[in-house]
Amino acid sequence: MAEPIQAPPAQHAGREDEPVVQMRGVTKRIGKRKLIDNLTLDVPAGEVFGFLGPNGAGKTTTIRMMVGLMRLSEGEIIIRGQSISTAYEQAIRHVGAIVENPEMYKYLTGYQNLLHFARMIPGISRQRIEEVVELVGLKARIHDKVKTYSLGMRQRLGVAQAIMHKPSLLILDEPTNGLDPAGIRELRDYLRLLARNEGITVFVSSHLLSEMELMCDRVAIIQNGRLVDVRPIARGTDAHAAAVTVLLDVDRADEARQLLAEAGAIIEGGLLRLEADRETVANINARLVGAGFKVYGIRTQAKSLEDQFLEMTGGERIV
Repeated sequence: MAEPIQAPPAQHAGREDEPVVQMRGVTKRIGKRKLIDNLTLDVPAGEVFGFLGPNGAGKTTTIRMMVGLMRLSEGEIIIRGQSISTAYEQAIRHVGAIVENPEMYKYLTGYQNLLHFARMIPGISRQRIEEVVELVGLKARIHDKVKTYSLGMRQRLGVAQAIMHKPSLLILDEPTNGLDPAGIRELRDYLRLLARNEGITVFVSSHLLSEMELMCDRVAIIQNGRLVDVRPIARGTDAHAAAVTVLLDVDRADEARQLLAEAGAIIEGGLLRLEADRETVANINARLVGAGFKVYGIRTQAKSLEDQFLEMTGGERIV
């Protein structure tokens, strides 16, 4: 069980538009085996960034290299313009992290735990402790002993400890492991709140597709130590702009398909099927109606993150 990584108070460096994390050709070998193979990746500022892959894909190995717990065989990891390999202290002061599970003194209260960790880091005031307690929603229980906390509450206490020094980057390794659905939802909401209100970039690893889809702004998919792809997660207005599969129930389907041939329409199960964004769907509907076709129904069929993952990895499933 690894304790949260400690760092001195962060002095935010680098341009605001540059990635918080830059990985360049990161490789890790143990003997003849490559655990991580030439990983190149940028993590943008102010997002919840998912690091997704099956167990054994190399997620924890990558995170351990990011926080200096494991040496790189090749390549470079740069955090806020500072190399983990050549300027470790300058780089790690921008980081708060929980690798594996947060370990706290269970016989102390939550507040006493935070106070204990705060004494290790110059410049952490009691006011800041109160701020992080409020942020993670533990105000009502912070003076109770940690041994009375649920796993979800201990996770949130770990997050509070990790962000006390106002890091640019919060790294969490499989933070939803062992949580019940309510605890997962609570943690997900708090992480998004941190990204939005504190401006913290959250780098979170998981093998849970459904949770990453709900939690993250984008995900990097890793398989067998190699980066497969980086995908944005469409939600809200972004989802409206994204192309999705559209199914149209129309009369004279074959004639309608010919009308929409340039849009790539095909007939599937008696319905017209094509790829289009929200605005294009409206235009297609108007075109069909204007041409005298009856449109009985339109429904979209967005690809889930799981569908995309299976396409990219040739069918290797994860949870």
